Amino acid sequence: MFKHDKRLLEAVNVERPNPNYAAMLQEQLGGPDGELKAALQYINQSFRIKDQQIKDIFLDIAAEELGHMEMVATAINLLNGHDPQAMNANVGNVEAHVLSGLSPMLTNASGQLWTAAYVNVTGDLAADLLSNIAAEQRAKVVYEYLYREINDRHVRMMIDFLLNREEAHNTLFRQCFQKIQDSGSNRDWGVDRDARLYFNLSTPGNYVGNQIHNPQPPSFNNPMKMNTAHH
Repeated sequence: MFKHDKRLLEAVNVERPNPNYAAMLQEQLGGPDGELKAALQYINQSFRIKDQQIKDIFLDIAAEELGHMEMVATAINLLNGHDPQAMNANVGNVEAHVLSGLSPMLTNASGQLWTAAYVNVTGDLAADLLSNIAAEQRAKVVYEYLYREINDRHVRMMIDFLLNREEAHNTLFRQCFQKIQDSGSNRDWGVDRDARLYFNLSTPGNYVGNQIHNPQPPSFNNPMKMNTAHH
């Protein structure tokens, strides 16, 4: 069950309408690394999680991502202004002025419709967590690009808040990943000589060697484990 709190997660304002930037911000509403994708990905992944603590983290982050989506949509509304002015909007956001009455649309910055194909779910907790860590990192990159493209101090404050929250989510997912070491696809099934070969296909020259030393499941915070050979 989800409930809607009428208060925004953080206040959203703009200095003045800016339809072109509204189109750019659509990327984080309906793009492949946007807030809707993140929310639905984490909700969908949570359905098969048995660890109650990790399940709660997925659902809490997903609910917050919907709050981020609400903030982004509010900013797009304010940036689009009150009157349809398609001549002042770039091609990526013309539809908002001629089709949706300035309502934020589930599209990316180029006007492409959101698709469920953006959502990655494997049913394997280790793989899904790594996917989520990468998703949060990509979202940070997009927000960093968006931050550079506008001088509106209110929009920048919003993006700064969202950037910090993406980093918080990234940290939580990394902590979950540590908790599930040696489970699912993260288990050490043992490796044979084929897992130790390095194919030097960047020739001429060999700056790497011909062998991968101690291949094993990934670890974020136990560097000593990297020195332990697995057979």
